[in-house]
Amino acid sequence: MAVEEEGLRVFQSVKIKIGEAKNLPTYPGPNKMRDCYCTVNLDQEEVFRTQIVEKSLCPFYGEDFYCEIPRSFRHLSFYIFDRDVFRRDSIIGKVAIRKEDLQKYHNRDTWFQLQHVDADSEVQGKVHLALRLSEVITDSGVVCHKLATRILECQGLPIVNGQCDPYATVTLAGPCRSEAKKTKVKKKTNNPQFDEVFYFEVTRPCSYNRKSHFDFEDEDVDKLEIRVDLWNASNLKFGDEFLGELRVPLKVLRQSSPHEAWYFLQPRDNGSKSLKPEDLGSLRLNVVYTEDHVFSSDYYSPLRDLLLRSADAEPVSASAAHILGEVCREKQEAAVPLVRLFLHYGRVVPFISAIASAEVQRTQDPNTIFRGNSLTSKCIDETMKLAGMHYLHVTLKPTIEEICQSHKSCEIDPVRLKDGESLESNTENLRQYVDRVFSVITTSGLSCPTVMCDIFFSLREAAAKRFQDDLDVRYTAVSSFIFLRFFAPAILSPNLFQLTPHHTDPQTSRTLTLVSKTIQTLGSLSKSKSASFKESYMAAFYEFFNEQKYADAVKNKEMQGTQALFLRRFMIKRAQGRKRFGMKNFKKRWFRLTNHEFTYQKSKGDPPLYSIPIENILAVEPLEEESFKMKNMFQVIQPERALYIQANNCVEAKAWIDILTKVSQCNQKRLAVYHPSAYLNGHWLCCRASSDTAAGCSPCTSGLPANIQLDIDGDRETERIYSLFSSYMSKLEKMQEACGSRSVYDGPEREEYSTFVIDDPQETYKTLKQVITGVGALELEHAQHRRDKFKRTKYGSQEHPIGDKSFQSYIRQQSETPAHSM
Repeated sequence: MAVEEEGLRVFQSVKIKIGEAKNLPTYPGPNKMRDCYCTVNLDQEEVFRTQIVEKSLCPFYGEDFYCEIPRSFRHLSFYIFDRDVFRRDSIIGKVAIRKEDLQKYHNRDTWFQLQHVDADSEVQGKVHLALRLSEVITDSGVVCHKLATRILECQGLPIVNGQCDPYATVTLAGPCRSEAKKTKVKKKTNNPQFDEVFYFEVTRPCSYNRKSHFDFEDEDVDKLEIRVDLWNASNLKFGDEFLGELRVPLKVLRQSSPHEAWYFLQPRDNGSKSLKPEDLGSLRLNVVYTEDHVFSSDYYSPLRDLLLRSADAEPVSASAAHILGEVCREKQEAAVPLVRLFLHYGRVVPFISAIASAEVQRTQDPNTIFRGNSLTSKCIDETMKLAGMHYLHVTLKPTIEEICQSHKSCEIDPVRLKDGESLESNTENLRQYVDRVFSVITTSGLSCPTVMCDIFFSLREAAAKRFQDDLDVRYTAVSSFIFLRFFAPAILSPNLFQLTPHHTDPQTSRTLTLVSKTIQTLGSLSKSKSASFKESYMAAFYEFFNEQKYADAVKNKEMQGTQALFLRRFMIKRAQGRKRFGMKNFKKRWFRLTNHEFTYQKSKGDPPLYSIPIENILAVEPLEEESFKMKNMFQVIQPERALYIQANNCVEAKAWIDILTKVSQCNQKRLAVYHPSAYLNGHWLCCRASSDTAAGCSPCTSGLPANIQLDIDGDRETERIYSLFSSYMSKLEKMQEACGSRSVYDGPEREEYSTFVIDDPQETYKTLKQVITGVGALELEHAQHRRDKFKRTKYGSQEHPIGDKSFQSYIRQQSETPAHSM
């Protein structure tokens, strides 16, 4: 989901590795240990939670989280909680990274000191404020000034304990006075519309020199300020919760009267003192925040067309895509946007076939084919991740879930056996698991996505042609990907492939490690299987599988149909009122989505209370917050009615909308228009139509054909590739020098040139020149956009409130970055 700006779209994403915490404060009880988990928050909205690590003051999490950020935010925050079975979980501390500081920690492990959490530090949201100073003559004839303070509205206030009933206090404060007034409480909203005006008398002798001009005395103006405090009205005995404040000195009226602006709320200056950071321990994080500023499609045509011609370039090493792989520090950097771009335009198979064929020609030993971290290997890995995730879930998820739930002991290392365990029994348990996993993999051939099959066919043909004397190479070339780089890693770390919600427990993790090792060796088709293992106990265990039928199964896959289970979560749904006088309240239900139906039940494992066949879903769209004064709601529209659902956070809501849209996007009766608000009290809130069957008033946003290529934004991927080229411009220029050197001289090449693969210097030079020209043109467009944005931006506007340090930092950074000289 992009944030729209004038002339471009801004996409935000974050990839986080939550490592470990250390030196947490001891629990005041006798055992002193804690059961801790970590949450990821956008400001104060939780979007991810790790598993609980029990009885530790240095918990290791080792969890990864990625999400597209669907809204603006100020802080990326991490909270460490201590689980309490009998009371609400308590917060130990937090790490809050300002948006503008995220680049400081980009893609590197960093230890952050945990900070104390109190009401004065938990601040978010913004306030729209207007001030006007007028001259009045009192009944006694004294000339004074009356200050009108208007609180118009607030946006994005935090939700405290599941509710937000905000009000504001407005105080005119100075050395000798403090006069406060209060707005009405707005119920159940974190975007309150106050629109209330408060008047304060500011009396001054000799207040003006001429009728139309006020000449304030400096000491008076400098010492008076308007303070606005936001509060959440609470029914608890502890009192109302502080939400934030802003302080505006009256001297702002010297520059403009009246004064009107948006302000970010700030923490309270006199809040309670925090503990020293070292008292709370620290947290290790690795954060990759990406912000893509994407123009309209025509801006990218020259660079995009050059990239898409890569599959047909002769030789392929002279293509723009291959050059990107050569200049990037890590091949993965180049592979991710390249694969997504080629997938979007239906060119990924010919491109991968071309670079794979070139790599095979450079390979001397058939046993090392596709074993390195080359551009080919990384591109195929990325393609399998995108196109094959559904296939992976269909094939492995049921068996992985069974292994996680059964907790059978499978340890076969005699040194690791626990008291009372039987090596024979453990060996049999492990053998059964390996057999089951191997069977579901080798019988899933016809479920493999077409794009993966086409790539594997080209790999097989290229390998067989290159190594004609090796009859097995056509199989090992494919199995090295399908077993070693696709299924085995997913078995080893199922949470990274969304097969499990979190890391598995140590015993299950050990079982999956042993299964993965065996599956990897079974799929390798190596001549000496036992020699593949360093451990003697693994070599002995592998004798169970040293039969020809296993090798034959790798070579000859068959089909086995399986139902795909996509998502399961507790969410809040509105009762549909199917009975004429039925209640329409909100209830928590367990939702379950497969490729056949969308159901909900009272609790996990209960029979479904209601089922929607996938073919009956006409549209899946967000629901406007004003419908029920509830955030993160969406609607599943059916022929008779819409089902209204509230997800747990904004990221989860987007995930449900995306996956429900994908599984239903081939339905023939999908709607073109819908109602963005609910039907309440006899009319639609959005268009006021009185009939509950009235046609929608807004176009649907998600009616895409069932094709993975169209779920990718081609312009965004081209923008990412441009950014990579731009950041590696010095390497592009060095590669250009290398091409010139090799074209002119036949002598020994310079050492710094030897890192590049250049088969045809002249063709590569031509492509480099086009790349540098295309990148330079886009850099000029970005520089012009930054200049235009700076000119038209009003500091204090709704988009950039006063206190928006992120925007100030962005403008400063961009203005200091000159466009690359052509």
